[in-house]
Amino acid sequence: MSEPSRIFAPDLLAGQVCVVSGTGTGLGRATALELGRLGAIVVGCGRRPEPIAETAAAIRDLGGQAETEPMDIRDEAAVDGLFDRVLERHGRVDVLVNNAGGQFLSPAEAISPKGFRTVIELNVVGTWLMTHAAATKAFMPQGGGKVLSVTLSPHNGMPGMVHSGAARAAVENMMRTLAIEWARHDIKLCALAAGQFDTETLRTKYPQVFVEHIAETVPLGRLGTEEEWAWLVAYLASPAGDFFSGTTITMDGARDDWFGAWPPATFRERTGEDSIPAEERKPPAEG
Repeated sequence: MSEPSRIFAPDLLAGQVCVVSGTGTGLGRATALELGRLGAIVVGCGRRPEPIAETAAAIRDLGGQAETEPMDIRDEAAVDGLFDRVLERHGRVDVLVNNAGGQFLSPAEAISPKGFRTVIELNVVGTWLMTHAAATKAFMPQGGGKVLSVTLSPHNGMPGMVHSGAARAAVENMMRTLAIEWARHDIKLCALAAGQFDTETLRTKYPQVFVEHIAETVPLGRLGTEEEWAWLVAYLASPAGDFFSGTTITMDGARDDWFGAWPPATFRERTGEDSIPAEERKPPAEG
């Protein structure tokens, strides 16, 4: 290909059929491009035909194979039809990446019942329908497959997005439970919790003050890149990921463990020091 992967061998996923939801923008688009670079047949789906078609065209420009299926993952009939058509064309599905999702920033008290239901239906019900269809129609008959479902970090509470926090927690538990139930079919399922990534959605859909300062909340001091995320998905889709199942893999520059840089900015500003001094301890008394 004209732009090979910077990390993996170009035939790493040759012959694999990968269904990826939400390939029109952001992490989903980057994931689809990387899977396509590695030889996979990428079937991208999403609600808006134009963005997913643009991603498919970009994959083909790289020498890869890509198809599109405009659809809503909350629509059971549409989900069933998607997998029926993919199986008719290719005879198998190897990997499902549940990337599609959505939320909006809002104080909890301002979220309407309709708004809350919409986020739950998209992130939880949609993920369930896609996962169930992939498992029953493809993975169980063929004797195995992988499901990688995108969730969010942090896990210690998500003020401003309580609807999304609740939905993503549900998806993570769904993956853990199904990994046990469906292990007998050699189906591996993981949740991938994304922290703060430098995506167009982040830059354009959230308040500017939030965007300007969000990197300060990440111990590594920067946002993740879309390419870094795509590498994680590609690794797990490959044979290197065959023993990962029933877990949540968090990729967020340590944001899940600590809110901000270490030492805290206030300490650095007041002292000019870049490390916390060790506590002075008295030597232990003899005897």
